[in-house]
Amino acid sequence: MKGSAGKALLIVASIIVLSLVVSCSARTVYNANIAVVSDAADGLDLQAVSELLKKANSAEALEEALNKPGGVNNLDLNEDGKVDFIKVTEYGNKSDAYGFSLTVEPEKGEEQEIATIEIAKSGEDAEVEVYGNEQIYGQNTYYHYRHPVSSYLLWGYFMRPHPYYASRWYYGYYPRYYGVGYASVGRTVYTQRTSTIRSGSTATRASSSTMTSRSGLSNPNAGKTANSGVTSRLRSPTATQKSFQARNPSKATSSGGFGRSTRTSSRTRTASASAK
Repeated sequence: MKGSAGKALLIVASIIVLSLVVSCSARTVYNANIAVVSDAADGLDLQAVSELLKKANSAEALEEALNKPGGVNNLDLNEDGKVDFIKVTEYGNKSDAYGFSLTVEPEKGEEQEIATIEIAKSGEDAEVEVYGNEQIYGQNTYYHYRHPVSSYLLWGYFMRPHPYYASRWYYGYYPRYYGVGYASVGRTVYTQRTSTIRSGSTATRASSSTMTSRSGLSNPNAGKTANSGVTSRLRSPTATQKSFQARNPSKATSSGGFGRSTRTSSRTRTASASAK
């Protein structure tokens, strides 16, 4: 009888252990610390950029607004954890159309155009168009709006005699407000931040240029592409950029950080703790 009772107890114990294992497996818990940002384009909201133009009163003021911490810029092309400094280059026809080219230096000696902003007088309005560089944003990414010239601060700047602005800052040498660079943030934080800036925007997205007056404009940075230094994912990279990224894969994708969901189950964590 004792032997039978012992066997019965052993069977019951085995059933209980098996039930606990199944229960733990069914109640696997995942942590919520999952980063989602993956594309370089996610780091600069062009609609938010268009709103900065309404407040800037010069090309240099626009450059400062683009690069101040806590603003529209969250670009990190070289994935060093710091927001890239955006340089502004002004161009125009000295009459009724002007533009700004926005570029970044991901490493010394390499420069990548990010976007262009073109502004032209059309009747009593200023016609504004922001175009995202094809490598960064993919093909045909435009934002367009009109604003009364009479209340457009930049138009007064354009009308005053001045040399076209070309940023004096370069890789490793930056203004005090930018310092040595500041940390980039996750996609959720950035989206919340820019949604406030975009809240009153009248800019609409278009798949082609809608500018009706841009005669004589020549962008000095047109076609400027960084052949190396960019590891963040591009939507339409050149062949050279593809080759560089194949040899230098995105840290976000390879490490399970930005662009890859990293999940740890409670079972795995318990096993790891027990092993220690």
